[in-house]
Amino acid sequence: MVFVDPLTIMLIAVAASALLIALYFIDIVKGKRVDDLVVPGFVIGLFNFISGFFMSFAWPFPGAMSAYNMLFGDPLLFLGLIMMSAAVMYYKKTDIKILSMFGFLIGIYLLVETYAIAALNLESGIHFLPSFGFYLFSALAAIFSPLIYINPKKNGKYIYYFLACLLIISALLALFIGVTGIYEHLVSPP
Repeated sequence: MVFVDPLTIMLIAVAASALLIALYFIDIVKGKRVDDLVVPGFVIGLFNFISGFFMSFAWPFPGAMSAYNMLFGDPLLFLGLIMMSAAVMYYKKTDIKILSMFGFLIGIYLLVETYAIAALNLESGIHFLPSFGFYLFSALAAIFSPLIYINPKKNGKYIYYFLACLLIISALLALFIGVTGIYEHLVSPP
């Protein structure tokens, strides 16, 4: 079996996902229709789901390294499910706020993983801060996601902007990790 490492493109997809969700929050505050986000949300969600599924169940890291399958693959799979569900629910004119409860659950999962990155030395050196920051800001954005139940018209707009900022920071960190990983993967391919 040949080992293929698509982690860099997965990180770029996570960055695109976070930016798409941030754009959704910003558009809601501005009172815009977000119909243009439905198809990209579904397609990126499908990519995340397939990538996360592949990483969680088929990535060939053995032993202690298999923690990385769970560290990134599981949340990516769940993010994909949430994004695909949101796209279908929005298309069917269903309120998608309920998905923030699933976001909250994945946020707890990400918070545990954030702690594990530091406690178990899953990342070290120059990779520690971007990885830790990415997981921390992603966890916070997910944990606070049920705040979208607050009406954006009645002082809630700042909450939506706060969530968008957390997501944009997560996206920038994912993009940074993914882009720097491209060069590292090209230098020493698997």
